[in-house]
Amino acid sequence: MFLEKKEYLKPAAYWLFSLLLILFIIILLGGLTRLTDSGLSITRWEVITGIFPPFTLEGWNKVFDLYREIPQYRLINQNITLEEFKIIYYWEYFHRLLGRIFGLLFLIPFLYFLFKKVFSKEFNFKLLILFILILLQGFIGWYMVQSGLVKNTTVSHFRLAIHLNIAFILFISIFWYFLNIVKSSKKYFFSFSNENFFIKLFVILLFFQVTLGAFTSGLDAGQIYQTWPSMNNKFFPDDFELNNILSKDIFYEPSLVQFLHRNMAYILLIYVFGISVHVLLNKKKYLYKSLSFVLIMIFIQILLGIFTLISGLNMLLASLHQLSTGILLISSIIFSYNSSKK
Repeated sequence: MFLEKKEYLKPAAYWLFSLLLILFIIILLGGLTRLTDSGLSITRWEVITGIFPPFTLEGWNKVFDLYREIPQYRLINQNITLEEFKIIYYWEYFHRLLGRIFGLLFLIPFLYFLFKKVFSKEFNFKLLILFILILLQGFIGWYMVQSGLVKNTTVSHFRLAIHLNIAFILFISIFWYFLNIVKSSKKYFFSFSNENFFIKLFVILLFFQVTLGAFTSGLDAGQIYQTWPSMNNKFFPDDFELNNILSKDIFYEPSLVQFLHRNMAYILLIYVFGISVHVLLNKKKYLYKSLSFVLIMIFIQILLGIFTLISGLNMLLASLHQLSTGILLISSIIFSYNSSKK
């Protein structure tokens, strides 16, 4: 196992769990920031001074003037008032604030545990890699915002996807380590066997689907073809040629990205049914419970995706769709962990 001193099992478990909780909230808040088009409201990356929001009218006017310089204001929000600006500002502000808190909550206990020699050298190295990834995530977040400050009214969907993927990599890694600590085990995600290969492949495919979801959000692809099960009475979108599906522009076309996101959901559902048949036929009772959660959540996730689309991107449904993504990911990690050998 990764724990060298068993008396620190509870503190280590509480630490990892608190990281998971805050990271989950950060991911949800990031989704809401995107849904409310608030991500470009803070146009400067001020690591220290940006900890506090403006406290005076002069301060608010200063940040508002900076927002007025970007294309999103000039082309979309030209009539926004200062009070309305404060709303979108605070969405982005709290997202960044929680990111700072998360970084400190990771670093300070990590240094303490390192000093006390609580974890093995292997585990300390893994945690160090995660901290580097957290620092990278902060930079990628700004790199993403920067893409919407000069020519565009929204951020690059590729940078958005990278930002989201790093967040999920952090979440998956910390959750996996948390399970190892509380179960006093030493399992590895990338340790494949005939027993768990297809289950872990599902998590990887789910990760790809999350990427397509980020592309769908970043390209506003959900604002077109708001019908189901067809796309305006057709299986394939009529504004894109089928023979161009392998072109370099495949991930720049909103209609095609939505098509891929839709059908990847169906593929994942069929895939999980296949895994379920295998688990039942081989009577792997130790997987029944976690598999049931995965099945329930993938159904809920698909239904919420459908209702979000046909509702015209209702804010509540879109938020629940993002929330269910996180819960599906959690249940999938537990399912994958239970299928792994020590």
